[in-house]
Amino acid sequence: MSCLTLAAAQYPAAAADITCNLERHLEFIAQAADKQVQLLVFPELSLSGYELANAAELALTLDDPRLQPLSAAAQSRQMTIIVGAPLRSGQALHIAALIFHPNGTVAVYSKQHLHGTEQQYFSPGEGGPLLELHRQHIALAICADTSEPGHAGAAAQAGAHIYAAGVLISEAGYAKDSVALAGYARRYGMVTLMANHTAPTGGWIPAGRSAIWDETGELLVAAPDDAPGLIIADKTSDGWHGRLCRLS
Repeated sequence: MSCLTLAAAQYPAAAADITCNLERHLEFIAQAADKQVQLLVFPELSLSGYELANAAELALTLDDPRLQPLSAAAQSRQMTIIVGAPLRSGQALHIAALIFHPNGTVAVYSKQHLHGTEQQYFSPGEGGPLLELHRQHIALAICADTSEPGHAGAAAQAGAHIYAAGVLISEAGYAKDSVALAGYARRYGMVTLMANHTAPTGGWIPAGRSAIWDETGELLVAAPDDAPGLIIADKTSDGWHGRLCRLS
C-alpha cells in the first residue's frame, strides 16, 4: 500500500488561453485522482503557456475567480495541486507556481532565477517555504532555478526530502538538465521530479520526457517521448516505485 503518491503532469499548454488550459488541467487532475495521486506538479507557466510577451495581460492574482475550480478540485480530490502561472504581486510580475492545498488554502512559490528574455518581463521571486505531505518535506523549483546548484543545495539544507520542478526544457537542453537533476537526487538524497511541457509553447519545442529520480539518483520512471501523460511515483514500505499513465 502506498503512503505517498506524487506525479508530474507532462502537459500540452494552449498558447495564451487560460480558459482552455484550466479545462485541460481539470482533466489531468481527474485522471491523477483515479491513480490515487496526492501531489500533482504541472510545468512552468502551464496555465498560460510560455508566452512571455503576453505575460502582463495574462497575469493572475491569487483572488482571481478563474482559479476557484482548481481550489475546489484540490479539496474534493484531497490532492495538492501545483500549477504554473504569471502572477501579479503588487507592481511586480513573477513566474510562479500556485499551490492549491486540500484544506482550501492557496500558497505561492515564485521563480528566483530568471533565464534570458524572462528578465525583460518578470521580476525575480523569493521562492517559497517547504511543503509537508505525509511527513515528507517538499521543495519547489521552476526551470532555471534548477540550473543553479545552490538552489537544490539550499532545499536539502532546509530539510527537503523531495525536490519538485516544473520546467520548460527543449531537446537541446534536456541531456544537461536531466543529468543535473539526477545529480541533485544522488548528492542530496532527495527524490527529484521534473514536469515538462509536451507541445510547442512560446517559440520553444519541448522535449517532453518528464521524469522522477529516487533518492540515490536512479531513474524511477520517465516518459519515453513527448506525449501527454502522468509520470507517477509511489512511496511504499519497500521504497519508491514508478509508473506511467498515458493521456489523450
